[in-house]
Amino acid sequence: QSGRGAPARARAEGSRAALWLWRRLWGAAMAKSLRDHLVESLEDLEEEELKKFKWKLNELPLRPGFANIPRGRLQKADALDLSDLLLSYYTASYAGQVAAQALEGISLRRQAQRLRSAAGLGENGSVQTPVQPCGTSGTSGPCEPLSPESHFVDRHRAELIQRTSTVEAVLDLLHGNILNDEQYERIVLQPTNQDKMRELYKLMPSWNHYCKDRLYEALKAKNKFLIEDLEG
Repeated sequence: QSGRGAPARARAEGSRAALWLWRRLWGAAMAKSLRDHLVESLEDLEEEELKKFKWKLNELPLRPGFANIPRGRLQKADALDLSDLLLSYYTASYAGQVAAQALEGISLRRQAQRLRSAAGLGENGSVQTPVQPCGTSGTSGPCEPLSPESHFVDRHRAELIQRTSTVEAVLDLLHGNILNDEQYERIVLQPTNQDKMRELYKLMPSWNHYCKDRLYEALKAKNKFLIEDLEG
């Protein structure tokens, strides 16, 4: 009997090991970005709390070189828009700290701490997760350190999401070079231009400077006047 039970135990142990591995891989695939954590934190606020949060954002003391988001940009912004504005104005290296400080400034310390814990923010508000390797989108090109603060498509994230009108034409230029078939089809299926651009931006944490340059060139080719306006 013990001999017959051994294969069954081995199969059960193999199944448990496979289930453990599947959970590990699924958890890694579903890891949330800083933007996801910002959206969740802001969607959790009551209407009056969100109003106070916007007011605090407009007057919060900031690091040298950063400016407060204009009141006009904040007034009608929902949680998604606010998250995009935070990342556009302050980049991934500072947006979490700004949001947490604004929450603390309106006496929502528990929510601020929850944001810091969930997003893995250090004491200075910077994200403590490791930077992904360059070029993990499967593209080739010069592999440079990711530097969100310095690139046009990161600085103008919110504006490009809201104002890019010919998104599919931009995607066509990126298809086969920056975007594979699966990524291209997933983005094209989004219902609005804003949704398409948000889906495209979800890929960018793994992009290197080469990939972002290709997006900038595609945007300039298909949305010339928008890019000229943003460049001032």
